[in-house]
Amino acid sequence: MIYLKRFSLLSDIEEYNVIISKMNIHNNVYPLKIFPDKEFKEIEFKEITIFYGGNGSGKTTILNIISEALNSARKNLDKKSDLFEQYVSLTSHELINQGECKAIKYISSDDVFDYMLDIRAINTGVNRRKEELIKEYYEYKETPAQVYTSDSERYDELKNKIDANRLTVSKYVRTRLRNNNLIQESNGETALDFWQKEIEDNALYIIDEPENSLSAANQIRLKLFIEESARFYNCQFIIATHSPFLLALNGARIYDLDSVPVKAKKWTELENIKVYNKFFSEHSGDFKE
Repeated sequence: MIYLKRFSLLSDIEEYNVIISKMNIHNNVYPLKIFPDKEFKEIEFKEITIFYGGNGSGKTTILNIISEALNSARKNLDKKSDLFEQYVSLTSHELINQGECKAIKYISSDDVFDYMLDIRAINTGVNRRKEELIKEYYEYKETPAQVYTSDSERYDELKNKIDANRLTVSKYVRTRLRNNNLIQESNGETALDFWQKEIEDNALYIIDEPENSLSAANQIRLKLFIEESARFYNCQFIIATHSPFLLALNGARIYDLDSVPVKAKKWTELENIKVYNKFFSEHSGDFKE
């Protein structure tokens, strides 16, 4: 499903008019003077659209401009400059199928890291509680019955002692840790879990470098998940990435921000992909040993 069909960046003349209207900001004109030099103005979108390029190529800038123009929901709010907001106000875009689109979300790599840190904090508490329960288990198992001050206290004490004698220590701990499943997840698994929870049907997602924290195998899993979400669940994706696995997303339109003028290319035509291909071709014999 396509929700954002077209987006127009500012031309050289339009940017010039912004500059002369803001005479006091000549030392910092961001996000101006990036895309006219690349001869990049009109963007046409597909179900999956990718912005590719090296550091400083403008990938994240484009995502932020589009996100601001569409008033997308985002977890981390960035304070934008007056110049940035003026730039966005002068852009134009075309949205279609708006009645079908449940949400427009911007997701950055920082959102994934924040989620992982939250899980890590939870796990720290879980592990601390786990140590307490192990100690409690052996105390119940090895100490005689106590004198109780109430029937409820007596019941809880007896129940814990019976469980300590009946269960193994691991079973005793697991039955008292409802979120014990979080403990064993790696960073990569946690990041994949984030995407599983965040991506819903009938929505437009603007995503900055989703491959961060993911191994090659997990990047392939994310690739398949994005393809299925676009094909079967009416999602549209606008992604900034330099991951070779995500650049190979089926049916994606890829804009090469390293080229002048910026052009849509096949992923196999991108310079970094050619470098990967050359490297592995030169070492192909190593894989046969």
